[in-house]
Amino acid sequence: MGNQPGMSVQELTACHSHKWYRKFMTECPSGQLTFYEFKKFFGLKNLSESSNDYVETMFKTFDINDDGFIDFMEYVAALSLVLKGGVQQKLRWYFKLFDMDGSGCIDRDELHLIFKAVHAINGEDQEITAEELADMVFNKIDINGDGELTLDEFMEGIEADEVLTVMLTQSLDLTHIASNIHSETDSEQQVD
Repeated sequence: MGNQPGMSVQELTACHSHKWYRKFMTECPSGQLTFYEFKKFFGLKNLSESSNDYVETMFKTFDINDDGFIDFMEYVAALSLVLKGGVQQKLRWYFKLFDMDGSGCIDRDELHLIFKAVHAINGEDQEITAEELADMVFNKIDINGDGELTLDEFMEGIEADEVLTVMLTQSLDLTHIASNIHSETDSEQQVD
């Protein structure tokens, strides 16, 4: 995840903005990405119900203005977070992603469902199961034992435990998706 601060939308180079804009408008000529297009855009097909729920939650976290679409600026902000976001930014995003019911707290079931969906989407054999990972997170950072994690509890707990930080970032790593988009735009630029 690195400790460098995240790149703001204003700090994106004109070159990257142009490449990302071309990719976005090629895939989404209306300028607004729907949930269906979002799944197609990232090649996410035949998902289980829990994986589909996870992807929908991810879509909603990227839909900053909550209008049901991801516009170009939201798309750039999402890619910037994934590619350049700092620890604090990513942890806040992870928390928002985990808090599927919007209660302001994460419970063990929400965390388990997210990890299970991520494992299914990544299609890789994981060293640790989704349930084991959720249990590990709660056992280490739910200090008061109430079965829920607030944003502060989550951020402080994850940042204080290097093993959890590494496991969480590896488990939820989306840079391969963002890098694919970035490299596709690079290759398109070279063809032109």
